[in-house]
Amino acid sequence: MSTCDQGSLEGLATAVGCLLLANGERLATAESCTGGWVGQCLTAIAGSSAWFERGFITYSNDAKTELLGVTANTLATQGAVSEATAAAMALGALRHSHADWALAITGIAGPDGGSPDRPVGTVCFAWAGPAGRVDTATRCFQGDRAAIRAQSVAHALTGILDLARLRLA
Repeated sequence: MSTCDQGSLEGLATAVGCLLLANGERLATAESCTGGWVGQCLTAIAGSSAWFERGFITYSNDAKTELLGVTANTLATQGAVSEATAAAMALGALRHSHADWALAITGIAGPDGGSPDRPVGTVCFAWAGPAGRVDTATRCFQGDRAAIRAQSVAHALTGILDLARLRLA
């Protein structure tokens, strides 16, 4: 996706919703650095209550642990910005919802908070779905805080769309 403006993001959300609705499936989200932006895009679509089940905004480590069951050990050994944490967030969102799919985002949107190992723009994703499937990815996005967050939303929505389509193929 070349642009990450709100209209483009809502276009992706519409495509996700149409696919989920056609399959009778629902989605839950677990967001950290995007602060609910994915959920906002999903709920901007009229009729989204038919396929968007719920969203968790777990910005702090305590919230990740208390709401999603991410273990203190995972956070201590892997870090809050890791594929292991993203996977635990996605699985926790599934466990604490009635959804068929979950997506999770955790990252460093900046302008501060980066390190040599995890620079600003590092974002980890997970998508959990039927039959225990969990896919993860890490991306390093460029730009300011808003650009990094927008690219994260686009990547998360594109990922769930691709996986849901793959399952049907």
